[in-house]
Amino acid sequence: MSTLRKGIRAGLNTTWTLGKIIFPITLLVVILQHTPVLPWIIDLVAPLMGIFGLPGEAAIPLVLGNALNLYAGIAGILSLELTVKEVFILAVMLSFSHNLFIESGVAMRVGVKLWVILVVRLGLASISAILINLFWKGGSEIAQYGMAPSPEAAPETWGGIALLGLEKAGFGVLQLAVIVIPLMVAIQFLKDGGWMQKLSAKLGPLTKLIGVQPNAGMTLATGLVAGLAMGAGVMIQAVEEDGVSKKDATLVLIFLVSCHAVIEDTLIFVPLGIPVWPLLLIRVVTAFVLTMAVAWAWKRAELSKGKGVVLPHGQ
Repeated sequence: MSTLRKGIRAGLNTTWTLGKIIFPITLLVVILQHTPVLPWIIDLVAPLMGIFGLPGEAAIPLVLGNALNLYAGIAGILSLELTVKEVFILAVMLSFSHNLFIESGVAMRVGVKLWVILVVRLGLASISAILINLFWKGGSEIAQYGMAPSPEAAPETWGGIALLGLEKAGFGVLQLAVIVIPLMVAIQFLKDGGWMQKLSAKLGPLTKLIGVQPNAGMTLATGLVAGLAMGAGVMIQAVEEDGVSKKDATLVLIFLVSCHAVIEDTLIFVPLGIPVWPLLLIRVVTAFVLTMAVAWAWKRAELSKGKGVVLPHGQ
């Protein structure tokens, strides 16, 4: 019973920690969505779309996806007539960079600096779009969308907007709790039963490949399957209880900001009529290559620093 209590307590603590980020940001963004702010940002970004091989109106799903979430971005795509190539470029960009406010806040809670998160996510989104536009010569046919979400009726008063924001923010925290609390209970049972060490050993080759210790493996697996917020929730507990180093936490979060919730975030693009396997492959390969490169550079820097302070033998 003590295991169950510890798991529930850890889940509630994690929900409280992440909820303090998710609730106010969701409320703010929903309110901004019903003001001239987002349309102003869209107009500001539209002239830059040509760099990525996209028409100006493609700024709509990019801004919505980054300010809100992938579903908002997809709704924006469905409102436009775009080619398969243009939709694929948008899908890749949104896969790397979406829900920036909340997911950046969650990653910062683990200790990763904001500029690192933004450079990685926005940089990957931009570079991938430019490369796809340069090297893929196909996809010129008009994309055929399989389904469209039913539009929500926009609130007509500030009270209605505030109420909608509170509802979405509250639901976001509730949704987090429904996933995080059972997850933390399961992890606590794995720890107390000695299964965590066995699971970490199984994930050892994966963690070794990206240059982190096995005790970060559970966070990596959770983020890959359940998403960045869930992975960060497990990471917060791992840093506090399992001795995961700041370096390993940073490397795992760099991996996860590049590639998280791979099943859900890939499947939701199926109705857009684009090839999703290349989309998944781009995300996974990029995450591995980027994290391995950062781990290698970090290790080289540590070695160089260490050599600089070692005195010659005999001194």
